[in-house]
Amino acid sequence: MRRIALFIATNLAVLLLLSIVAHLFGIDRMAAANGYGGMGGLLVFAAVFGMGGAFMSLALSKWLAKRSTGARVIAQPQNETERWLLDTVRRHAQTAGIGMPEVAIYDAPEINAFATGASRNHALVAVSSGLLQQMDREQVSAVLGHEIGHVANGDMVTLTLIQGVLNTLVILAARIIGRVVDGWLSGGNSNRGGGIGYFVVVMVLQVVFGLFASIIVARFSRWREFRADAAGAQFAGRGAMIAALQRLKLNHGESTLPNTIAAFGIAGPLAEGFKKLFMSHPPLDQRIAALQNASSSR
Repeated sequence: MRRIALFIATNLAVLLLLSIVAHLFGIDRMAAANGYGGMGGLLVFAAVFGMGGAFMSLALSKWLAKRSTGARVIAQPQNETERWLLDTVRRHAQTAGIGMPEVAIYDAPEINAFATGASRNHALVAVSSGLLQQMDREQVSAVLGHEIGHVANGDMVTLTLIQGVLNTLVILAARIIGRVVDGWLSGGNSNRGGGIGYFVVVMVLQVVFGLFASIIVARFSRWREFRADAAGAQFAGRGAMIAALQRLKLNHGESTLPNTIAAFGIAGPLAEGFKKLFMSHPPLDQRIAALQNASSSR
């Protein structure tokens, strides 16, 4: 599987990095030697590192997106297209009741766009050059409405909270089971401060449990796409949003977005079998059908 959604990949890396740092500086060993101060102390330890990893991912998201795509923020529009982009995003943002996001263009042949940022009023909305070249303005407006919908719905913050809670549970479970396994392997004579065996067991368990937690995050990510599509339909018209998804389906190939921000694109890679559980986006046919069914039910 070539891609794991933005938050899944970035968060897992940050989580492992924090755990390694805690081990190298003896934080984990000291806490283990004192029994983490009981279950309450272990829970506090897990929450600090678990929520810290998730919010660190969120804080870095906008910088990382600009850096990895080479997105150019439109400070002063250089042509009529850029002026129209700014005006359209501003109109959608005002309708949604959020602050004006930064607007950027990144060079890529695919039809894609993404939104990210640490809060509703300090977000980034970026579109690919391929999207501007291959969609008409009604369709582009719908895509921009979709991205503004993500921001207005607070999807990034909600995703952070979900990931932070799951991180906490992963760290908690890995250390409880790690102590049990390490004690069993050493015949009950394990280093109370947490030796290398304990460290290895905890690292392996964090990866395994982290992947299972990623399935939950991916499920939320798929659900939020339907809400964002509904927002795009509200801001730009249901017909325009359906047309944009249909146009995307006709030219939907492998995304060139970096792995770290793939989940924030307008569409994600498809998968089969077990890999479907890690998809950050539902199939485009399902999204189109959801909009069509919503229209017919009115």
